Amino acid sequence: MSWIVSTEDKRWTECDNYSESKGEEIIIGEERGKPLFGFGTCMSEVGCKVINELSEEKKNAVYDDLFGEGFGFDYCRLSVGANDFALGWYSYNETEGDYAMEHFSIDRDKRYIIPAVKKAMERSHELRFFASPWSPPTWMKLPPVYNYGKMVMTDENLRAYALYFKKFIEAYRNEGINIAQLHPQNEIHADQKFPSCVWSGEDFARFIADYLIPELGDMVDIWYGTVNGPSDGPHLKVRHNKFLNLAMQNEVIRNNIKGVSYQWGGKIGLLNCEEDYPQLDTINSEWECGEGKNTWDYAMYGFEMWRHYFAHGSRACVYWNIALDRRQESTWGWGQNSLMTIDGDNVTYNPDYYMVKHFANKVHKGAVMLKTRGGMSSNTCVFRNTDGSRVAVIMNPFEFEKTVTIEDKNYILKPKSFNTIVL
Repeated sequence: MSWIVSTEDKRWTECDNYSESKGEEIIIGEERGKPLFGFGTCMSEVGCKVINELSEEKKNAVYDDLFGEGFGFDYCRLSVGANDFALGWYSYNETEGDYAMEHFSIDRDKRYIIPAVKKAMERSHELRFFASPWSPPTWMKLPPVYNYGKMVMTDENLRAYALYFKKFIEAYRNEGINIAQLHPQNEIHADQKFPSCVWSGEDFARFIADYLIPELGDMVDIWYGTVNGPSDGPHLKVRHNKFLNLAMQNEVIRNNIKGVSYQWGGKIGLLNCEEDYPQLDTINSEWECGEGKNTWDYAMYGFEMWRHYFAHGSRACVYWNIALDRRQESTWGWGQNSLMTIDGDNVTYNPDYYMVKHFANKVHKGAVMLKTRGGMSSNTCVFRNTDGSRVAVIMNPFEFEKTVTIEDKNYILKPKSFNTIVL
């Protein structure tokens, strides 16, 4: 058995802090949910660039850590064109009216993203990717800009956009990178100052059923998402019945989509999906990004968020920023958290890094979550790996020590700590 603990002051250390007295009992039950796809992060342009600027020794150490023995990331996100952490906004075809996609090109991605992906794949040989766009080419939108706007719902636009996705999947495969899942819009409800595109539930369902599924066939798994509501806020007051549930009334969609990705306010909509469509896979497609302060308290909130997703059947949780420079900002000024901060050739491992590592280091692809009950269950995730080993990931959220008992062993959890225990 091994027990690893991290506190704000002392991280990723072995522990043997047992008690003779029984504590809060955590009782492990039967399986809940489906086998995990794994863990990962988004490989965006800003993050790939700052890693690329490290010395070869430091760069290799980062990739070894995240995609080798340290984390073993095996399920990551890519964007179709620019996301909000691109160095600048772009699509793969800005030639207006090019409905045949004759000018389609992923050359922009060959500078930072594709080389980073290949370095990751050298270490994680079964690494899989899902992809989503933030914005279609601007000439397909009204107004014709990356930020804000809606898709112009003409037949020629929709056919061209479905072909755009096909070209993307083919182009990446030509680079030796397989896109396993396509999630055809990031945050379908969000009208943002960074690349985005708002869809009504009716329009999104029409595009998927009448254009995307016929064009792509079985070349990729098509998902519904990413769904970022319902939630509070003027642009997120949307409902399950207006989006996923509406789409699932279409038999083409019901018979073809494989899953739904949720992020931010979508963690509430996840509950509706779990109840209505248990046959669909779900994931948490994006960590809630923070404000760039990289605090221990925010890492603890991240644990609560991931525990919520896993407890309601999600097959993966995916972190957002793999790395940022010391400003911790996007190119449009939003400071966000990251697994690591890179300043010159110096790499700082942030609190979120350790929270994620407490899951990803010992819990592997194919693991199944086990039910728990007891007073600390909402702070506990127990998984059974495919080799039969069981791993408990437990957070003590309190300012004081907390003793928990699992199968007659009494563990004294340090204040505000993350714990990974191989049972």
